[in-house]
Amino acid sequence: MNDSKSHIDLRTYIFLDSLQSQMASYISTVSRGFLPVGGQSACIIEIAPGIEINALTDIAIKATNIRPGMQIVERAYGMLEIHSDDQGDTRMAGEAVLTAIDQTEDHRMKPRILTSQLIKNVDDHHAQLINRSRKGMMLLRGETLYVLEIEPAGYAYYAANEAEKAAHIKIIDVVGFGKFGRVYIGGDEAEVLECKTIVEKRLAEITGRDDY
Repeated sequence: MNDSKSHIDLRTYIFLDSLQSQMASYISTVSRGFLPVGGQSACIIEIAPGIEINALTDIAIKATNIRPGMQIVERAYGMLEIHSDDQGDTRMAGEAVLTAIDQTEDHRMKPRILTSQLIKNVDDHHAQLINRSRKGMMLLRGETLYVLEIEPAGYAYYAANEAEKAAHIKIIDVVGFGKFGRVYIGGDEAEVLECKTIVEKRLAEITGRDDY
């Protein structure tokens, strides 16, 4: 990196110790890079300005034996997902990025929940609207829908992965880039309620700054 490193805003930085089966499959559905599989570790990095993510991807790839799954470059924000069979490799690649921008995990933003919504006993037609644009599992009539909106956006992937760890739910859709992230979770009411409680607890445990 050059002098521009001092201008990089670290928005999201989070380590996923084990991608769950649905989450790995979801990323593989929307990814244009190397596809992850369940059980691999992953690191999500989101910065501003977006264009700098290209240089950080180069640093991560050359640091150790990882593969990039997603690289999204917007004018305002850039997002990178990297993964590996080896947790040590994933952590080392993430740390190489932090070193390159002269920052630590503490410079990241804390996740802020903007919307946490439960819709019980979903109607057929409502489910159809959501299923038309979803990339994950299908939402069915009578199920409970959990909608989470979060800032910064990159934490949406962490939230969805933690939801799958917490309960028997379905990942309907995840948007983890842009200004805000969104997660759509479906399933039986009790399972969705359980995952909601745990996901929001996990997000609250993430340290960082809160200057939104």
